[in-house]
Amino acid sequence: MKNKQQIRGEVWKSLREVALPDSRFHFEFSEFIPDFEGSKAALAKLLALSLYRDSTLIFITPDNCLEGLRTQALRDGKRILVPTYGIRRGFVKLSPDEMSRGKEEYASWLDGLERMGRHVSLTEIQQLGPIDFLVSGASVINHQGVRFGKGHGFFDLEWAILFEIGVVDETTPVLAFVHDCQVIETVLEPSAFDTVCDFIITPSRIIEIKNPTKPSVGILWEKLAPGMLDNISPLRELQRMLEK
Repeated sequence: MKNKQQIRGEVWKSLREVALPDSRFHFEFSEFIPDFEGSKAALAKLLALSLYRDSTLIFITPDNCLEGLRTQALRDGKRILVPTYGIRRGFVKLSPDEMSRGKEEYASWLDGLERMGRHVSLTEIQQLGPIDFLVSGASVINHQGVRFGKGHGFFDLEWAILFEIGVVDETTPVLAFVHDCQVIETVLEPSAFDTVCDFIITPSRIIEIKNPTKPSVGILWEKLAPGMLDNISPLRELQRMLEK
């Protein structure tokens, strides 16, 4: 039985052929989720979903492949919530009514979103109301919607934080945005904290997952990797909220 890192390594070899390099990390996929050839076709499929058309508040990860979605969502008048890289500086809210028209693409970049957006506390996120759906890139995802990223567990941690404060629940849709080469046949058993996706969006197709399961727990504090509590400020904020 191959472990996650072995599977990542195999997929990353294929991904290297279609991925666009990052300005900081080149092709070091353990540090970032890349954009890829065909991402515009995948984006068109996502934008055609009624789920997108009916939404007003979307959680979008800071992955390179989702720059186009962040840009278009702002152009379409939607509010988006984006975690900072590694969640170290918390979450940023981007609203079209709080920025100049024409700045949407710049706001979608890692270097732009914190200048154009506003850092928000967990209490402020609660006040925004329920999140309509979440979108994330991935390193690998299988046909049952079990995904894993770079190996740091940030997306599952983001889900758990949002679950704890009540803005997502087991019915909140999660979309994975990936290249076809990242979708594998291997059966993977999700753990208690794995956020299984409802839809997989690729350049060639949309895969809808039957009966996806979401974690029914928030933060598993004893499972946090060493240093996470010190480095990720929303975890400390959440800890204070729960103590109250």
